[in-house]
Amino acid sequence: MNHLGQPTLLQQVHEAEQQLNTIILGKTETLRLALCCVLARGHLLIEDVPGVGKTTLAHALANVLGLKFARIQFTSDLLPADLLGVSVYERSEERFRFHPGPIFTQVLLADEINRATAKTQSALLEAMAEQQVTIDGQTSSLPHPFFVIATQNPQQQIGTFPLPESQLDRFLLRIQLGYPDAKAERDLLQGIDRRDLLAQIKPVLNAEQLIAAQLEIQSIQVAPALLDYIQALLAETRENQRYTCGLSPRAALGLVQACKAFAWLDQRKMVIPDDVQQIFPALAGHRLILRLSGRSDPDSAKQILKQVAIP
Repeated sequence: MNHLGQPTLLQQVHEAEQQLNTIILGKTETLRLALCCVLARGHLLIEDVPGVGKTTLAHALANVLGLKFARIQFTSDLLPADLLGVSVYERSEERFRFHPGPIFTQVLLADEINRATAKTQSALLEAMAEQQVTIDGQTSSLPHPFFVIATQNPQQQIGTFPLPESQLDRFLLRIQLGYPDAKAERDLLQGIDRRDLLAQIKPVLNAEQLIAAQLEIQSIQVAPALLDYIQALLAETRENQRYTCGLSPRAALGLVQACKAFAWLDQRKMVIPDDVQQIFPALAGHRLILRLSGRSDPDSAKQILKQVAIP
C-alpha cells in the first residue's frame, strides 16, 4: 500500500496475475511470462494444439488489464483489408470514408495466425513495429498501448503456413500452455465454465496504470556483469553453425526489457541471472531456426543456457 492506503502498481499487477491463475489452471510460470511480455511492451505468440486455452488466455489478459479487445480469426482467404479496414465511397458526402478494421484496438487477438497467407500475415508487421498502419497512402495511429497476441497451431498440422523469420522476430516471447496436469484438469472439469468465469472478471488496472507500470519497470538496474552474460548468450547463437542466424539486436533489447519486468514482478530492483534463464527459452525458442530442418527447436535455447557459464 502507498501512503494513502491505496494498492501500489505492483500490488495491482499481482492481483491481475492471481485472477489469471483462476482462469488458466496449473500454468503459473507460463502466465507470468505472458504478463512479463505485456509489461515489457512486447507482442506475444502462443503456440499449441487446439483446445488448451490459448484464446481464453488472450481474453483474460485483456480483461484484467482493462484494455479494449478485438479478435479476428485468421483463415486462408482472409485479406489484409479484413484486418486493417477499407475505404468506402459515401455517395451522400461525395467522398471516401475509411472504416477501421479490428486492428484498431488495444489488444488484438490474431487467432490461428499461421492459417492465413503470408500476404495477410505481413499486414501486421507495420502495426507491430510502429503502432500505426498505412492504408491508401494515409497513415493512421493505433490506440496506446497496443499489443498483438497471436495464437498458432503446430507447423505440422494441416492447413498452416509458417511465419516468416521477420515476423517471428516481432514477437517478444513465445509460450506454450500444454495439457494441464491431472489435478488442474480435475478442477477444470468440476469448476465453472471458463466463458462464464471470463464474464465475471473485473479489470484490476486500466491503460494509464499499465503504462505507468511499464515506466516504473525502466528503473530496474542491470549490472555490467549481467550484460556480459547476455552478450555471451547472443554470441553463442550467432557463432553456432546449427542455426541459420543468431539473435538480433531487437531480440537482445527485448530480453533486457523482459528480464526487468520479471525482476519487478519479483519485487527486486536489479536483474539477476535467474531472470535471464527464465526468460531466454521463451525469447529465443522461436527465433533460432535449425539449418538442417528449417524449423525452430524449443530445446535449442535450453542447450545454449547450459553451454554459456553464469558469471
